[in-house]
Amino acid sequence: MRTTLTLEDDVAAVLERLRKSRNVSMKDLINDALREGLKHIAAPPASRRPFRTATVDLGRCLQGNVDNIAELLAVAENEAFE
Repeated sequence: MRTTLTLEDDVAAVLERLRKSRNVSMKDLINDALREGLKHIAAPPASRRPFRTATVDLGRCLQGNVDNIAELLAVAENEAFE
């Protein structure tokens, strides 16, 4: 099959470097790259282990009630809260 591709400059530069280092034709290099990319895209996603966060006991709260944020900030900044 014959087709025309428009390549971005960075992609064309990488392809040209690879073509020279491997001493292959541009056609063969692009076909190999597309085959590898399509295998990767078509493959099912790898299963991942669920991320778990270890729990840590921080002890008791030193500020008492932390339900009122304004009061807690005033206490932290040594201001009188009314």
